[in-house]
Amino acid sequence: MNSILLYYWANVLKAIMLLLSLLLLLRGHNEPGGGFVGGLVVATAFILHALAQNVSAARRAVPVSPESLIAGGLGVALASGVAGVLDGRPFLTGVWRTIEAPLLGPVTLGTPLLFDVGVYLVVAGVVLKIAFAMLECDHAD
Repeated sequence: MNSILLYYWANVLKAIMLLLSLLLLLRGHNEPGGGFVGGLVVATAFILHALAQNVSAARRAVPVSPESLIAGGLGVALASGVAGVLDGRPFLTGVWRTIEAPLLGPVTLGTPLLFDVGVYLVVAGVVLKIAFAMLECDHAD
């Protein structure tokens, strides 16, 4: 689309959506559920970028390929499940550890957040892969 308004507002909205997706991902901290919605929001931000400019510009804006996001997300989600096994519990059992952060003091981190990061990456990668393919097909016709 050749719209100066869409071009301008897409950049503004993309920045807001990227921040919102991180907030959605981290909202529960130790509770699952924010990865899927956060992944959808980050993918939507780059789809908006593709609509405002073009698909190749959006592909350049994404730091890694959608396939790499999918593979990395699956690896991170799998690693979160293995952490429970290494702790002597069943696969995908939540494991929490408290670390001493320099300015924050003790912070408790768990594998549910790691699992959500994996879901976030997989959802973003799958949606971007499908959307980019559809937008490129639309321009080929």
